Formats: sequence, structure tokens, C-alpha cells
Amino acid sequence: MYAVLDSPASLAWMANYGSVELHPWTSRIEDVHRPTWAFIDIDPGPASTFDDVLTLARLYRTALDHLGVTGMPKVTGQRGVQIWVPIADRYTFDDTRAWVEGISRAIGRAVPEMVSWSWQKQDRKGLARLDYTQNAINKTLVAPFSARPAPGAPVSVPITWDELDDPKLAPDRWNIHTVLERVEEAGDPLADLIGLQQVLPDL
Repeated sequence: MYAVLDSPASLAWMANYGSVELHPWTSRIEDVHRPTWAFIDIDPGPASTFDDVLTLARLYRTALDHLGVTGMPKVTGQRGVQIWVPIADRYTFDDTRAWVEGISRAIGRAVPEMVSWSWQKQDRKGLARLDYTQNAINKTLVAPFSARPAPGAPVSVPITWDELDDPKLAPDRWNIHTVLERVEEAGDPLADLIGLQQVLPDL
């Protein structure tokens, strides 16, 4: 059974059941096999610094700009950065996984000292994984503006590309006490991308 949170009341219902972290699917009820976003997940390893994560995110920024593709980064509230790319409703999860893998492999070749492709964490030597396999029907990433069950109650917050260059940026920069002020000041950078029927160019 899966919950469909389609109103403020349903979110309150989840909170009453003790839910803190929300991990939605990217497909809609009308067709669960059609994703609405392509996911880029920069998953740092124990040896990865946040500067490493930012370097990888900036490489994705350059790649997407070169391809003419619109996307938006998001700090996870923990150690990583995710990039959400809105897509047209004609793609499958196989399509998005292959497309994200293509870009990620190119970035991995540019900085091989930062990236491991090993599936098992113990085989990655502490390096980051560019996890294109998150593009699957049964995979989810933490929702924008979801709190995380961690000390300080950090929140996963969408940011602009320019904020990747902000020296104050941290993956857990905002928490449940400061995120509303952030929204009042900056709004939601992802909002204009929702429903964008974007065609993914051939790689």
C-alpha cells in the first residue's frame, strides 16, 4: 500500500502517524510507469568532502547547459546533492536511467579520482557514486522541503545553480526552524519546472 499525499490535510495525516521524511515516486497515478523527472543523485562516500560533491554538481551544471537541458539542484539535508530534470511524458524509467547514466559516465571520466562505479559500498574506497539507478519505478529520492530524521532536523532544499558557488552552502544549511524564512526569501526554484515537457537530447 502507498499513500497519496494530494492535500495539506493528507500531509497532516502523515505527520500524525509520525512521518518525518517523505520519499515520493516521480510518476503519477494515471501512469506509474511514466516518470516526470530524470534524477541525478550525487551520493558521496566516506572519503568525499562536500567540496567534492559541489565539484561534481558543477560538472553536471556545465553538461546540462551544454546540452540545453533545464534542471535544478537540491541539497539533501545530509551530505549529497541531487539534480532534478523535468521531462516530457513520453519517457520510460529505462529511458531516463540510460540518459542519466550517459551523462554521469562522462563526468566520471573527467574526475575518476572522485568517483566509483562499484555497486557495493565497501568496494568504492570511500569515493562518490553517481547513482543513475535511482531512475526506476521502485526508487525514490527525498522530497523537496522534506525534513530529515537527523540531529538538528535538517531539510532538503532546492537551490539555484548559482548557489553552488556560495561559500556558505552546506547540505544541511537549512532546518525546520529556518526553512520557512528561506522560502519567503527565495521561493521554490523547482516550482517553474513542474510539468515542463522537456525533450532529452541524444547523447
